[in-house]
Amino acid sequence: TEGRLGGQAQVKGVSGTWRDLTDNVNYMAANLTGQVRNIAQVATAVARGDLSQKITVDAQGEILELKNVVNTMVDQLSSFADEVTRVAREVGTEGKLAGQAQVKGVSGTWRDLTDSVNFMASNLTSQVRNIALVTTAVAQGDLSQKITVDAQGEILDLKSTVNTMVDQLSAFAAEVTRVAREVGTEGKLGGQAEVAGVSGTWRHLTENVNQLAGNLTTQVRAIAEVSTAVTRGDLTRSVNVEAQGEVAELKDNINQMIANLRTTTEINAQQDWLKSNLARIGGQLQGQRDLAAVTRMIMSEVTPVIEAQHGAFFLAETTEEGQVLRRAASYGTPADAGELVFALGDGLVGQAAVERRPIRVPEVPEGYLSVRSGLGQATPTDLFVLPVLFEEQVLGVIELASLRHFSDVHTGFLSQLVETIGVVLNTIIANVRTEELLEQSQRLAQELQVQSVELQRTNAELEDKAKLLTEQSNDLEIKNREIELARLGLEEKAEQLALSSQYKSEFLANMSHELRTPLNSLLILAKLLADNPESNLTDKQIEFARTIHSAGSDLLSLINDILDLSKVEAGKMDVHPAPIVLAEVCEYVESTFGPLAEQQGLDLVVDLDEGVLPAVVTDEQRLQQVLKNLLSNAMKFTEQGSVRLSVHKASQETPFGIPTLDDAEQVVGFSVTDTGIGVPPDKLKLIFEAFQQADGTTSRKYGGTGLGLSISREIARLLGGAIAVQSEAGRGSTFTLFVPATYPFAEVEHVASPSSATAARPRQVPMLTDQASTAVALAGPDPLRGATVLVVDDDVRNVFALTSALELHGMNVLYADNGRDGIALLHANSDVDLVLMDVMMPDMDGNETTSEIRRIPSLQGLPVLFLTAKAMPGDRDKSLAAGASDYITKPVDLDRLLTVMRSWLVTPGGQE
Repeated sequence: TEGRLGGQAQVKGVSGTWRDLTDNVNYMAANLTGQVRNIAQVATAVARGDLSQKITVDAQGEILELKNVVNTMVDQLSSFADEVTRVAREVGTEGKLAGQAQVKGVSGTWRDLTDSVNFMASNLTSQVRNIALVTTAVAQGDLSQKITVDAQGEILDLKSTVNTMVDQLSAFAAEVTRVAREVGTEGKLGGQAEVAGVSGTWRHLTENVNQLAGNLTTQVRAIAEVSTAVTRGDLTRSVNVEAQGEVAELKDNINQMIANLRTTTEINAQQDWLKSNLARIGGQLQGQRDLAAVTRMIMSEVTPVIEAQHGAFFLAETTEEGQVLRRAASYGTPADAGELVFALGDGLVGQAAVERRPIRVPEVPEGYLSVRSGLGQATPTDLFVLPVLFEEQVLGVIELASLRHFSDVHTGFLSQLVETIGVVLNTIIANVRTEELLEQSQRLAQELQVQSVELQRTNAELEDKAKLLTEQSNDLEIKNREIELARLGLEEKAEQLALSSQYKSEFLANMSHELRTPLNSLLILAKLLADNPESNLTDKQIEFARTIHSAGSDLLSLINDILDLSKVEAGKMDVHPAPIVLAEVCEYVESTFGPLAEQQGLDLVVDLDEGVLPAVVTDEQRLQQVLKNLLSNAMKFTEQGSVRLSVHKASQETPFGIPTLDDAEQVVGFSVTDTGIGVPPDKLKLIFEAFQQADGTTSRKYGGTGLGLSISREIARLLGGAIAVQSEAGRGSTFTLFVPATYPFAEVEHVASPSSATAARPRQVPMLTDQASTAVALAGPDPLRGATVLVVDDDVRNVFALTSALELHGMNVLYADNGRDGIALLHANSDVDLVLMDVMMPDMDGNETTSEIRRIPSLQGLPVLFLTAKAMPGDRDKSLAAGASDYITKPVDLDRLLTVMRSWLVTPGGQE
């Protein structure tokens, strides 16, 4: 009753039935104590959450049933606890959603409890998975998902919060995307994101995006504004907006670019100004022939261009006391300035001439010089004194003063312009000297003619006196004495005439050499400037180079004409008769003058009559020279219509005036007929005089030297022929060259047919034209490239021009300015392939040097090409006798020189 277990009945002195009864009561109390205590132990453990205990006491009957019920209950509670724990762990701890507790055999409260746990886990799984789905979509950028699962309490709050967050993120993303698209893609600057209801990080993020868009708008608009100004030519702007990082670098780069562009534009503008003014003034200087007019024009053009207000041009003159500088023109100088002359070294003008370099006074002292106008006067700020040079020779000095400082472009302009001025002044001086030489030559010719007339008169007087001596025998001794004296006087005059002729020949030879030598370098360098494809010259500068080359070529033609005329007059023009096929002469005319006639819009007709001889024996070069003169004149004086060459047999009635031949059948006529301006009848004889135009004037309207017909007439006489002319003013002219079929002054084998004429033609010493035709047939790599050439010449201008031209064609060039050094270089360099030799050099001339080279066994086959200005009769023969391989006169055509060099490099010895 009291529940005090473990008690035992203690009855002393009992025995028998009472003893047994006492033991039974104690046995029952002990069993009941053990069973109740075991059940209590298990119940206590269950109550404490320990489901590992079981009732193990022996029991029977209802106690045994209770034991089994309690033990079954413990097993079920343990299984329920394990399943609930597993579901709670998986769902609540391990995140394994959708788990369900599976407890077999439970019912009642335990069944309800199990179902509640499972319902809780299912709801939690749905809610968490829906939240995870939406958050995953948000994390992946999908803001279209919402939490739709049913929820209550805090889960419902979480659902609402997440859905609100998604709405705000969607609105934020849409606004940021719009701003990014407008600002970053569509270029619509100034946009701002408007997101209602955002706060915290999203608010800050929205503000940051708007700040980014605002900064980008400001920066881009500032860059665009400056860029637009730059495209419109305004280079004064710069990007001033605040920026950092790469945008700051972009800002700095754009500003630097604008600064560089501004500097480059200013430099280009200055260069354009410089080049245009150089071209303009250089063009005005072209063709000028008067030194005084040129200096005045330079002062009037150059001084205002460089913003100077005062200037003077001093020309160099040679007096008995030496070279002086005399003022030839001025700008802004008072009328009472008077003559102004400086010696070399006298004042800044003379000092600039001595030092051959500009002198500048950037700060002119007060009172040193005065620039005056009608309203006032002032001391200039800057003074510039420049020497005008040509090949280190002082031709003049220019002095300029300005009230402001000269800019760098002004000083650069002056430095370049004085080079052009030097070339122009030298050309004018050379032309003046040439005209003086021509006048002197004409004066000498006239003196020789006067002396010849005087000699003829003296001869006539002597003949008359001889007759008188015969009639007056009594005065024989006296008359003999007179005759002897007259004879001595005649011999003296003859000696004077011969000496005068010798002086004339020496004068012409020296003139030829002195003019050809500078012409050689001038023509070569001008051609290199005009034809170099890699040149950075402007089109105008290339045109200047071509003009220089053309003017030099014209001067060379004049020199050649004068020399030809002098050779004819002196009887020293060589004639080399050889068989010539007339059909080939016609082909030569068509190929040479056909393109020129087509360019001028003229018809060129070449006729070869059937009855004419197939070939003639005469000098082919001289024949071609006369035909070229006649055809060139015909095309020069014909603006429209035609030019015709007719090769025909002369008739008995033809007034060809060849006294040495009586048979007209043996005379060939070359008639050149044009439809040009014609020649008036009273001018027909005059046109064959020297320096006369073919229109009978000396006006130089049509260009040329006026020597062509005079030379042609003399060459015709040398060939044993003559030239006749028929003309009518305004209706054209016919010039006919009559040439005997066989050269009358030498024994030449007659040629029967064109084929035999070609075969019988003698082999000439290697000539430029022969070499050119040989080189045309060559094949393979250019033999010039890599070849080593030794130039022996004491004229540094020619060496510079030749070296520049040869190196452009891949050649290695060695140089010696005298013969001894040239031979020393050949000993030191065994790989020299060819020598270009000048004739007139100090110590050892070209002939002596070549003779010495030919004495060296290892140099026997070395090609030595003479390149010289000596072009008088006999010069070539002397050089060939000394061992020259070929002889080319300066100035040389560069292409033809290269052709000759190729032929000698390909075939040692140059010929078969």
